[in-house]
Amino acid sequence: MSEFNFYAKKPSEDYHKVDMWLVVSILLLWGLGIFTLFACTKNHFANNSFGYVKRQLFSSAIGFVLFFIFLFTDIKMIRKSIGLIVAVSFVLCLLTFIKPLSIEKNGARRWLKMPGNFSFQPSELVKFAIVLFLANFFDKQERLENPEEKNLLPSVIVLIVFVSVVILQKDMSTSILILLIGILLFFVAGQKILWLIPFSILAIPTAFIAMFLEQYRIKRILGWLNPEQYNSTLNYQARAAKTAISAGGIWGSGIGSGLVKINSIPENQADYIFAGWAEAMGFVGVIAYILLLLFFAWRGYKSAMNCSDRFSSYAGFGCVSVIFMQSLVNIMVVCGLLPSTGIPLPFFSLGGSSIIVTLAMCGFILNTSRGEDSVEYLSEFDEVSLEDFSYLS
Repeated sequence: MSEFNFYAKKPSEDYHKVDMWLVVSILLLWGLGIFTLFACTKNHFANNSFGYVKRQLFSSAIGFVLFFIFLFTDIKMIRKSIGLIVAVSFVLCLLTFIKPLSIEKNGARRWLKMPGNFSFQPSELVKFAIVLFLANFFDKQERLENPEEKNLLPSVIVLIVFVSVVILQKDMSTSILILLIGILLFFVAGQKILWLIPFSILAIPTAFIAMFLEQYRIKRILGWLNPEQYNSTLNYQARAAKTAISAGGIWGSGIGSGLVKINSIPENQADYIFAGWAEAMGFVGVIAYILLLLFFAWRGYKSAMNCSDRFSSYAGFGCVSVIFMQSLVNIMVVCGLLPSTGIPLPFFSLGGSSIIVTLAMCGFILNTSRGEDSVEYLSEFDEVSLEDFSYLS
């Protein structure tokens, strides 16, 4: 093990309330997402300005059900369900390769057909599943007293399998995000990064090969590297996004007068919705959003580091990282700092799979912030005696 130690045991009595500031930040992010979706899409339908908003509210309702389930379910029960969550995630990913059950968009099969003209993207669930699996696995490894019994190979194999399956779905950006989250948890859990070196030697060349095997990926990179040359073709979406951001100025165009520039972006309700927020609210609104996102990350990471058990600490940290890192990547893409990736903006982008899984993770994050673990719970998993908590008396 490395000397880095993210987690340290803490007296469980100190943690018994949900972090209300974290609750406020989550609700604000969700509310602003609904507001922005309405502002960007109210002109998409001639007779129904709430078309996309209704779809997002329906998905949000499912997400909030999972939000409360993961908020109030005992952590021990969640841990017992991790195997099932991982298995379901893997099976759903495999089902995307069966044509009658899946939907093809732009040459990729990432979505499963659902009733009512809805679809579900299993790779969104994989983000949550891999965090829970690795947090649980690393916690169990820490409990082993004999160093010879410790074996990180299963965690590396599971990570490789999920990353590979998502790549086969032609979702390179999500697979890279899952890989980065996995590596981050290796580091946070204090595991030897040497375990990842053989994997990296194989993964990096494979990633480059996969990147250049698909023509659309090459086009995205070319458009990003030569923005002026491909302004009207490969780089059209990115250029239109920058134009919308610039149109917002300092204070924004507001939604009363209608957003003009954002309407020139194809599918502006999805990956490039941040440009709509920037046009509507201006530079002030962009700064406000970034501050809110940083506040969410700060409260989330603080809760993770203050957890009274190791699993909750690792898993809470991982869930916050998924939302925070994905948000940053999306913003960088919209601003032209990264090539177009197809990663949605959490809470904002239209997409049932994204909002459902994001809210489920938020419920889990809040659950870990409650810290309802008792000395009895700690002794069951960590074999800690009551004498270890004598300083509380």
